[in-house]
Amino acid sequence: MGARGFQCTFVTNWDRLRQAVVTSPPAAILIVDPYLDSRAADPQLSPELRALLWEFPSATVLAAVDIRPGRSRDLRTLGEWGVTDVISLVEDDTPEAIYRRLRSVEGRSLQGLLDRTLPPVLSGRTRMLMMTAAEVVSVGGRARELARRLHLSERTVLRWADRGGLPPPRRLLAWMRILLAASLLDDPGRTVLSVAHACGYSSDSSLRRAMQDFLQTGPSALRREGAFPSASRVFLEELARTRAGVRDRHSLRF
Repeated sequence: MGARGFQCTFVTNWDRLRQAVVTSPPAAILIVDPYLDSRAADPQLSPELRALLWEFPSATVLAAVDIRPGRSRDLRTLGEWGVTDVISLVEDDTPEAIYRRLRSVEGRSLQGLLDRTLPPVLSGRTRMLMMTAAEVVSVGGRARELARRLHLSERTVLRWADRGGLPPPRRLLAWMRILLAASLLDDPGRTVLSVAHACGYSSDSSLRRAMQDFLQTGPSALRREGAFPSASRVFLEELARTRAGVRDRHSLRF
């Protein structure tokens, strides 16, 4: 699968997986055996998985499970713990099936947060542009990648953003990086430095400067307030001002 967009790394225990999460990019997808280390005849869900999900709630985690009669309660529990999806070891038994499942959840963490945050009045095109920007930032992409994923020219993306009342694409992507960093700051297991590196900032100082520019506060203070809710509130305020400016321009034309 690496040649088609994914690189696979295998780890053998929960401690190594936790270390890998700290240094992995935001778009990393964890595929875990939720019964790992359970030696009982009737295996139980690992408390280590529950601890990992509590420590890194932004992580995209898939549980690889042999779905059999009597495990419906375990599947519900995995959902309650925060597992993103389940891979069936019976139905998803080919590389193509697993690849499709990975693609379906890629970048979902930030997109899910945005989906619950954005105002419902946004047009479908505007929402798609913003969700694609979130996906691009999650995999470390830039403005050209945004246009490429939308199958549009950069000029057309600029026009769509302007008509939709969004910041210009480069600023929109910068905002998505800030929001992505904020979502990772809400993970108790991540340091400010690990968040900075995960989001493509060269150092924690670079992250602090960016947050000061966009949010007028630093990562530590933001984390105490609830990082993503606080950052998204500032973003929505800018979005409202931008959309109001578009409405004013249209009213002047008529």
